[in-house]
Amino acid sequence: MQKVAVGVDIGGTNTVYGFVTEAGVCLFQSSFSTSNYPIFENFVRELAMHIKSKYKTLDRKYKLVGVGVGAPNASYLTGFIEDAVNLVWGKHLPLVKLLGAHLQLPVELTNDANAAALGEMHYGGAKGMENFMVITLGTGLGCGLVLDGKIYNGNEGYAGEMGHIIVREQGRSCSCGRKGCLETYVSAKGIKRTVSKLLAKYDGPSVLRDIPFNKFSARKLAIAAYNGDKVAIESFEYTGRLLGKTLANVAAIFNPEAIFLSGGLAKAGDLILKPTQFHMESNLLSVLKGKIKLNLSSIKSNAGVLGSAALVFMSGH
Repeated sequence: MQKVAVGVDIGGTNTVYGFVTEAGVCLFQSSFSTSNYPIFENFVRELAMHIKSKYKTLDRKYKLVGVGVGAPNASYLTGFIEDAVNLVWGKHLPLVKLLGAHLQLPVELTNDANAAALGEMHYGGAKGMENFMVITLGTGLGCGLVLDGKIYNGNEGYAGEMGHIIVREQGRSCSCGRKGCLETYVSAKGIKRTVSKLLAKYDGPSVLRDIPFNKFSARKLAIAAYNGDKVAIESFEYTGRLLGKTLANVAAIFNPEAIFLSGGLAKAGDLILKPTQFHMESNLLSVLKGKIKLNLSSIKSNAGVLGSAALVFMSGH
């Protein structure tokens, strides 16, 4: 029989899961709304039900050997999700124990950005690289660090919280309780807030004025920018400037070979890539200028799903 693992990417808005082979082929991928389950135990039960149901539809030549999960503020070392600000369930969530009990399978847990980094390392543009970063631009902002060919977890398993670097003194309120964190500006939520401020600042016409705030999406913003909407274009420029400068600072510490942008906001392509590249390069140390590649993720399916599944295979299951 051929081994298959389930990779799960838990986001603040949606949870995506897929069945992945050791070669990185995603046999099936689907999603459901994370926010529909305000009680954590009910969410875990729903996730287990989805996995069991879909596994029954797979060809019998595949043997399910484990489940890998990427989630905000998740610790590979403890198996807990701890106080993730973009999830509604509170602190101390024993995901590995609960999901394992439902499925009677090995469950591996890591930070969602680390999962994306594993996906990039095994199946994407970072193959063969020893030192790189993956920045996930979703509901929040995550960062997966690979140093000397290994995921860097830190002492407690929570390394890489780049979204909570303070970039504006007394800036926007963050759900972590502080003010001015990077993800309040650079994320799907953050860019929505930027658009709102720009629409209030400028009197000129913009198609974005016709979109209710709760119906707004990064995709609609990108379409508006490609069609020449000035507010949309400026919102990407502002976002890229803050991200680029922060990446230049982080690069001074970690000196990566490459940085990959992943997640929903990264699907805007050059709209986010070009201003980020310009402001990163402009602010890099002179010894690093021209030496760090900034790329969009080359993985077409969900990088977090692939990376979470890879975590299962790496653990020997």
